[in-house]
Amino acid sequence: MNSQTILSNRDDYADLDGYLQEKGYRNILLVSGKSFYRLKLSGYFAGLEDRLGIKIHYFNDIRPNPLYEGILEGMKVFRENGCDCIIAVGGGSPMDTAKCIKTFMFMDESVDYLKQEIVPNDIPFIAIPTTAGTGSEATRFAIIYKDGQKVTVTDESSIPQAVLFDPDALKTLDDYQRKATMLDALSHAVESYWAVKATDESRGYADEAIRMFVDAKDSYLANEEEGNRKMLMAAYTAGKAINITQTTAGHAMCYKLTTLYGLAHGHSVSLVMRRLYPYILSHTEDSNDPRGSGYLNGVLEDIAGAMGKKTAEEGCRYYVDLVRELEMPVPKMREEDFDLMVDSVNPERLRNNPVSLDRQAIADLYIKIFD
Repeated sequence: MNSQTILSNRDDYADLDGYLQEKGYRNILLVSGKSFYRLKLSGYFAGLEDRLGIKIHYFNDIRPNPLYEGILEGMKVFRENGCDCIIAVGGGSPMDTAKCIKTFMFMDESVDYLKQEIVPNDIPFIAIPTTAGTGSEATRFAIIYKDGQKVTVTDESSIPQAVLFDPDALKTLDDYQRKATMLDALSHAVESYWAVKATDESRGYADEAIRMFVDAKDSYLANEEEGNRKMLMAAYTAGKAINITQTTAGHAMCYKLTTLYGLAHGHSVSLVMRRLYPYILSHTEDSNDPRGSGYLNGVLEDIAGAMGKKTAEEGCRYYVDLVRELEMPVPKMREEDFDLMVDSVNPERLRNNPVSLDRQAIADLYIKIFD
């Protein structure tokens, strides 16, 4: 991943002022959710034209699972206003929307963008995460939906050139989103650590992210500034790990829970992972990784060590107990959804999972997930 410029919120966003002036931007497309207007940041951007002569063009028609059609509307705003930079403020949905607006901008308008080869571009892109969860500000991936189907759009040029970390932006998170997003960050780190595609570099990021998570957890849950700052960095570092490895079965199995039962993404991931983690721990002999079951056992011990635990079993228990302690509710499964969920799992993610999962194993896990 190319190096990113990291900006802070100190001195009323002096870093961001300096960065925008240095780059000479004049018309910025700001992609956000409706909650943006509750943030201190909204005042900063409202005064930007008077202070620096930079116009802000807002696109905030963002839904929790961004639609392809919404991307087209955002591109229209960018073009009509002659924008020269994109800033995304928000969680995963605004980030993914902004990434796709950028990625599609110089492609053929007459053809479905999702059916074309991506044409990389250098449109400036700045990310300001308002949740400590997705790590999207560090990754090349964007998830959108078209015709009810989840689509992953991937290109290195969609990684933001600059990231502003603002712990004040996390102060307005409600308890549910606070818990769900932190669990997404931890799940990213754990999944990246045990992924078949893991490298020395990615494991280093994942290990660091888990240690940051453990250190920040209590202060973050208390909505303290230092905890918010540390959790933002934990999520970002986990995102850097995922950018290398991609995710595994934990994410592959969670998407239908999100769409069918209206759960936050991190909530869905945690419900899957609290059952998947023990399964992997007890099936290391079925390792998918060419480095073998001994390697996987060592990785599970390393994950536990990052959590401050002595054994792989204690590490697994830490995760499972955390989901229970946070009181993440389990929905009641509708019988008609069962086959749909089982059949929805992306085979590519299963190849990256540390142990083999056939259809029966996936079905059995879904039954336990709803237990």
